[in-house]
Amino acid sequence: MSKFDFQRGEDFAMAADSRDPLRTYRDRFLFPKIAGGDCLYLCGHSLGLQPKTVASYIEQELKDWAELGVEGHFHAKHPWMPYHRLLAEQTAKLVGAKPIEVVVMNSLTVNLHLMMVSFYRPTPQRYKIVIERGAFPSDQYAVQSQIRFHGFDPATALIEVTPLPGESCLREEEIDLLIKQSGDEIALILLGGVNYATGQAFDMQRITRSGHARGCIVAFDLAHAAGNLPLSLHDWGPDFAAWCSYKYLNGGPGCIAGCFVHERHARAWDLPRFAGWWGHNERSRFEMGPSFQPMPGAEGWQLSNPPIVSLASLRASMDIFHEVGMERLRAKSISLTAYLEFLLDQNASSKFSISTPREQGRRGAQLSIRIAQKGRALCQRLTEKGIIGDWREPDTYRVAPVPLYNSYLEVFRFAQHFLAALEH
Repeated sequence: MSKFDFQRGEDFAMAADSRDPLRTYRDRFLFPKIAGGDCLYLCGHSLGLQPKTVASYIEQELKDWAELGVEGHFHAKHPWMPYHRLLAEQTAKLVGAKPIEVVVMNSLTVNLHLMMVSFYRPTPQRYKIVIERGAFPSDQYAVQSQIRFHGFDPATALIEVTPLPGESCLREEEIDLLIKQSGDEIALILLGGVNYATGQAFDMQRITRSGHARGCIVAFDLAHAAGNLPLSLHDWGPDFAAWCSYKYLNGGPGCIAGCFVHERHARAWDLPRFAGWWGHNERSRFEMGPSFQPMPGAEGWQLSNPPIVSLASLRASMDIFHEVGMERLRAKSISLTAYLEFLLDQNASSKFSISTPREQGRRGAQLSIRIAQKGRALCQRLTEKGIIGDWREPDTYRVAPVPLYNSYLEVFRFAQHFLAALEH
């Protein structure tokens, strides 16, 4: 369904939902309530909804803990020792990687720091890091602290790719030009797969190719891309990537994160790394030897045994992703987001504008709406009515029609409420 097929009325939204092959998945999630009814929830870019199966997945681990104690590591229904491997195949498929290239561990920023320990190896000649201006603050803080840790100054070692004057999003050719001009000084390119503020999706394959051609390490923060866009990390070839699991992946607040290390680094034993016992060769891990022997692949960067309850929560959602598949989710996502864009465009106004790219291939399931005046108050009024997006200073209201659980009718009703609130 292209945006040119869209119509303005509610009947169209209801008919589109009736034809949606993924419509029944909505019933597998729990929605926040207001006045006895479901909230209109368009905030999956910030925190995904809870799958209804989460409780039973967690209860199984609590039951095994109660009945088995420490023996649950070996004799639970899903033994805890190898529990993280229950997610390996699904995670690899989700991000387009091989199982050896992925691991579920830690939190996003911890994983970025661990990766930079290994892959940001500055020299007096090549020491700069490239990020996008407007990157998520945690990435900014992490990168600046790594630069200072190595004795450099962020004022000269940090390169922020900046949109052209009057534009909100970056141009791919400008990124290429920067890499071409400064590549000899760049040690690491670390961009978001999808920018959190604008919703712009970057051409990760193109950036990787450009960076590697100039001898740079290339990496991505996929916080807003994992579970949102189809990814092909192995084929695209970045050196590493990391993501959280509580946004589009619906793992729950603060859920365990994920990490990718390309297969070409799987046995790069000479890379420096911060070590922990869970990254040690599992065959000799319990011999408690004094010398660290990393496991091959991404698992060799693990530090500690993972939190089983958090893994169980994530597994409940990943089972759904595995069942549906990213290609089908992406097809619905393109249509839902384009439908929202269509409805807002029918009521074009100087009071708001859309800063997310108009091209479907340059965005995921998000529109960032810039509001000229009193946007925070508007967002708050909508929240009080049970319409949940989120506000980002200074002027952006972010909403995400998530294909797993949002409907065309919800998109229609959001547009109605938003435009009415804007008029008042």
